[in-house]
Amino acid sequence: MEDDESMDDFFEEEEVFLENAVHCPICDDLTGHEILNEKPKGTGADYLLKCIDCSKVHTVHIRPPPVVEIPFILTEGPQSSTSRLEIDADEMIELEDVFKDGEKLWRINQIELHNGKKAKRAEASLIARASALRSDMVRVKLTMTRGEESEADVLVVPEETKYTAGYLIELEGKTWRIRAIHTGRGRTLRGTVDAPDIKRMYLHEPPNPEHFEPRTPRERRQAWKEGRLGFNPNPVLPKEITKKGVNPNNRRKKQPRR
Repeated sequence: MEDDESMDDFFEEEEVFLENAVHCPICDDLTGHEILNEKPKGTGADYLLKCIDCSKVHTVHIRPPPVVEIPFILTEGPQSSTSRLEIDADEMIELEDVFKDGEKLWRINQIELHNGKKAKRAEASLIARASALRSDMVRVKLTMTRGEESEADVLVVPEETKYTAGYLIELEGKTWRIRAIHTGRGRTLRGTVDAPDIKRMYLHEPPNPEHFEPRTPRERRQAWKEGRLGFNPNPVLPKEITKKGVNPNNRRKKQPRR
């Protein structure tokens, strides 16, 4: 019974979109919240929220960070131009980051601080100027969680690459499930997102197959399509759960209408 409930939870969470997603102190995770009250405070607001998962009521203070303007020298072949980009002061900028400007993708190749030194990564408020080259590749930042341990990595892919939350992907010979995709507007557990629009992708170990054993031929076919059963070109109902002398493939043929 517990395995069946786990399987139901697995399929249901793929259809959940986290609204007003913030960290819940009780769940100790990013969860959806209901807004009970809102009070403007300066350029931000204080929100009284109720966690959808555990019903914890708590207050969150939202204050937009100040914005800084950084001049970027954009180089495409023999031509260069300057563009001034507004960036949150507390945002971390690093070499090889890819961003969109003027409907084109650019990769940062140099960061110069206010003290004249070069840096591989720095907070936007410390950057005096930066330069970037035209790029057709995108860096997708990853957080990979295995059990209680998480590690960060970066995946470099063509800009036309798309990722879908809930699907399985292969990385260096290991299989991971895309648990969620963060786009900057929030974290989603469903839907397909273009690689340039991804701020961070969260990967978890794929579920243990015995916890999600299909119960019907339809579920088995769907699980095979999603890659959760490995190679099985002709998914059928397991013999151990079929009646003796009954072939599940033998179906009564429909009589033609007269």
